Amino acid sequence: MKSPTYILGIESSCDETSAAVCRDGKILSNVIASQEIHQRYGGVVPELASRAHMQNIVHVVDAALSQSAIRQQDLSAIAFTQAPGLIGALLVGSGFAKSLALALKLPLIEVHHMQAHVLSNLISAPSPSFPFLCLTVSGGHTQIVRCDSPLSMEVLGETIDDAAGEAYDKTAKMLRLPYPGGPLIDARAQEGDPKRFHFPEPQVPGLSFSFSGVKTSVLYFLQKHSKEDPSFVERNINDICASFQHTMTSILLQKLKKASLETGIKEICLAGGVAANKGLRNGLTELGARYGWNIYIPAMEYCTDNAAMIAITGYYKYMNHQFSDLSVSASARADW
Repeated sequence: MKSPTYILGIESSCDETSAAVCRDGKILSNVIASQEIHQRYGGVVPELASRAHMQNIVHVVDAALSQSAIRQQDLSAIAFTQAPGLIGALLVGSGFAKSLALALKLPLIEVHHMQAHVLSNLISAPSPSFPFLCLTVSGGHTQIVRCDSPLSMEVLGETIDDAAGEAYDKTAKMLRLPYPGGPLIDARAQEGDPKRFHFPEPQVPGLSFSFSGVKTSVLYFLQKHSKEDPSFVERNINDICASFQHTMTSILLQKLKKASLETGIKEICLAGGVAANKGLRNGLTELGARYGWNIYIPAMEYCTDNAAMIAITGYYKYMNHQFSDLSVSASARADW
């Protein structure tokens, strides 16, 4: 009988320390340690993130192995996030992964963070058939990716300035909502009128995105109305959030619809931290019903940064004998 393949995945690209174990493509554990310290600063502080990763990583890996009921000696390989992300945070994860792989004499597998987000759609059933399109939306990236196989992907379009998640967080800061503000905008949007206020959508050719103009239009809108009425934001915040979210969702889904029509692909996936946004999830479901798409959205725990997506990507790379050596280095920015 063939021995099972166990992959340990390690994720440390930003402010989540995570470890997961995958057995033959099935996730056995997915442990995440969040860093609440950043809330008092209104955003992620890289130095504090790195220190927290160093404090958390041993405990998180131990917990992932324990929940999977396996020992270090049972592992087949170690996969880790190599890029992109905060360089100090990445170095903690990559250094730990390399040390553990060396000590256990195991293969080492580097994983691109955005590729892993796309493959988070393969973690749970039902999963998409190939080829599929994936709208990947996070605080650092916004992309439409064509996926022909687990290890064959092409970025069809991406943001030319701010990522969608970044626009959400900066708008939340303008509205004086605490960090992280994206989920708070989403929650308030559920109680507001999405047609109450109008924010212009940028006209960007092809499948590229732009969100800086939306963010700027919100800024000017708030400045104008707050000058006329200092209590304007407080009295209308739900409608402002709903109108902003309506604009952001429209931009994202119009580009996705264009990509589907151009490629003829109707297997459509969502991924990334902003994939947890209810407005986007509902909008995608409605659009999919209109155009006959098969829609796939990962469970909430696999939308935000997590090691399960690193482990599943590591598994496919392991099966394809795509290994790294100890000279591999973390990178804050890296193409696929």
